Amino acid sequence: MTEVARAPRRSTEWLPPLLVFVGVLVLWEGSFTVLGVQSFLIPRPSLIWGALVSEWPTLQRGVLYTGAEALGGLAVGVTLGSIAGLATARWATARQTLVPLATGASTIPIIAFAPIAINWFGFESMLPRITIVALMTFFPVMVNTIRGLTNVEPAALELMGSYATPPGQVLWKLRIPNALPYWFTALRIAVTLSVIGAVVGEFFGGPLYSLGIYVTNQTGSFKYPNAWAAIVLACVLGIVAYLAAVALERIVIPWQRHRDEAA
Repeated sequence: MTEVARAPRRSTEWLPPLLVFVGVLVLWEGSFTVLGVQSFLIPRPSLIWGALVSEWPTLQRGVLYTGAEALGGLAVGVTLGSIAGLATARWATARQTLVPLATGASTIPIIAFAPIAINWFGFESMLPRITIVALMTFFPVMVNTIRGLTNVEPAALELMGSYATPPGQVLWKLRIPNALPYWFTALRIAVTLSVIGAVVGEFFGGPLYSLGIYVTNQTGSFKYPNAWAAIVLACVLGIVAYLAAVALERIVIPWQRHRDEAA
C-alpha cells in the first residue's frame, strides 16, 4: 500500500479519538459550569489551562526533571532486562537463577520501596526514582525477550540446523529478529511504567518543582488546578514517550508494520 493510499486510512484512525477528546473537554467544561461543581472536586479544563500558563516556568522544570528520571530508569531497566532475557533464553542455569529473582523483583510494592530507596540515596537525588523505574521496567522486558527468543518456528530451527549453522548465527539471524516484535511490545509498556514510577517515587522525595512533589504540595495547599496541570503534563510525558517507542519500532522493524496492516 502506497503512502498516498495510507493517508485517508490514517485520518480515519485518528479522527474518532480526536473528536471524542474534544467532545469530552466541551462536555466537561459546559456541564461543570452549569452545575457549579467546585474546583476542589475536579477543576474545569479552562482552570487547568490557566494554571498551566501561569505555572509554566515551574512545571517546565518539573517535566524535564521527571522526564530525566524516567528516561534514566528506563535505560537501566531495558538494558538489564534485555541482557537477562538473552542469558535466560540461552543457559538453563541462568534461567533457574534469574527468573525467580525477576519474579520477586516485580512483586515489590513501589509505595513500600520508595521511602527505602530515598533513605539509601538521598532525598533530592535522582537515583531513588531511577532505581524504582528500573525495577518496574526490568521484568516485562525480560519476559518478552525470553518469549521472543524461544518462541521460534521449529521448521526454521530445523532448516538452520540442516545447514550446520553456528549457534551465534542462529541467534543473530533467526532468534533476535523473531524477538524484536516482542521486545518492542515490552518497550511500549515500559515507557508508560517509567513515567508512573518516576512520579510515584517523587511523592516521597525530590526537588519541590518535580511533578510528584509539586502535585502533593499543591493539593495540600488546596490549589487543585495547579495539581491537575502537573497531572496533565505527566500524562503528556507518558504519551510522548509511548509515541517515541512506536516510531522507533517502525524504524527498526518496518516489516512488522506491514504485517499488521495486512492483517
